[in-house]
Amino acid sequence: MTAVLTEDNFEKEVYEADQPVLVDFYADWCGPCKAMSPVVEALAEEYDGRAKIARINVDESQDIAIRYGVMSIPTFIVFKGSQVMSKMVGMQDKKILAGALDAAL
Repeated sequence: MTAVLTEDNFEKEVYEADQPVLVDFYADWCGPCKAMSPVVEALAEEYDGRAKIARINVDESQDIAIRYGVMSIPTFIVFKGSQVMSKMVGMQDKKILAGALDAAL
């Protein structure tokens, strides 16, 4: 299951996580974001216990989106602690997202 991030819990859920975190920056009105949702959910199941998969709504958390230079959505960022390991913009193949997570493990 994907975690829901907000400005209130972002640092705790991402920076303090003991495993890599893939953050999906999305918006409810974004068609490509909706299309990526099943892929993100599948990754959450596959990486359960090894990595955290989380989503953050850019309309509700604009400061965090700005902090990480999110100009287009969907954007996927893999974090290890507070360090950005990789950043992918636009719709992505599941294998690409899995590869980015594997590289951070």
